[in-house]
Amino acid sequence: MKDSFTENVDRIDLKILRTLQSEGRLSNADLADRVNVSAATCHRRTQRLFDEGYITGVRAEVAPAAVGLGALVMVGVVLDRSTPESFAAFEGAVMDMKEVLDCNLVAGDFDYLLKIRVRDMADFNKLHGQKLIALPGVRQTRTFFVMKEVKENARLPF
Repeated sequence: MKDSFTENVDRIDLKILRTLQSEGRLSNADLADRVNVSAATCHRRTQRLFDEGYITGVRAEVAPAAVGLGALVMVGVVLDRSTPESFAAFEGAVMDMKEVLDCNLVAGDFDYLLKIRVRDMADFNKLHGQKLIALPGVRQTRTFFVMKEVKENARLPF
């Protein structure tokens, strides 16, 4: 049985996706050369991959330390209630926090796991005291300062 992914993309589409995932700044002409199709075909296929949601965006990867955000912090959050309303209120509030890079609803000891970028420990302390513990429904947080980023933003394994 095929899954919907393999039914909707062929080997050329996969080559386009893999190539753009590793080198998102390629021109259409260079991408077409890499995947061995004409520039027009490449453009049409790439546009379809955008339109169908296979490609959700293109952006630069900025070095966090170079822009003064050298501290990476993971925060586990436990809410006081596990209801759709409390989840929605928390998620809505987190969406407005620019320091939060990722927010995931998880199974296990926490309800949510947040990935946060700040300047340093003092900056996090301020964020924690003024914003994190004031988020709707937060009962408890557990903070983990990342000592070393071993693997960050890896390519999807398809």
